[in-house]
Amino acid sequence: MADYRKPLPQPTPETQEFWDGCKRGELRLQRSKSTGEAYFPPRPFFPGDPDQEVEWFTASGRGILYSYVINHRPPPAWDEPYAIAVVQLDEGPRMMTNIVDCNQTPEALKLGMKVEVVFDPVTEEISLPKFRPVEG
Repeated sequence: MADYRKPLPQPTPETQEFWDGCKRGELRLQRSKSTGEAYFPPRPFFPGDPDQEVEWFTASGRGILYSYVINHRPPPAWDEPYAIAVVQLDEGPRMMTNIVDCNQTPEALKLGMKVEVVFDPVTEEISLPKFRPVEG
């Protein structure tokens, strides 16, 4: 952890619960209390209807690979190549992330493949949510 050189997120009051959840190994999302519709990224209001009450919940951490691009010319501190991916969570929202524990090639990164969250504890305070293919 001491030699982590990549940029780190800076938690805000609106995102602190998300980052605290990641530190505990939980993918925390928000949803509308009235409709149950989940959303990401975290914010203090429901998108499109700021009058709806929102709540935090622990998501399943499962989804599918929705889209990706393989970066072959990374900035300093990145291993090359690496996938910049969008995962469609089972709960509905999409998250930008990285795919880990598999080759970073079009042959390995299949759109629609099932993925699950893993947490990368990069500092004492920040664990980054990344996704890996689900076995089977």
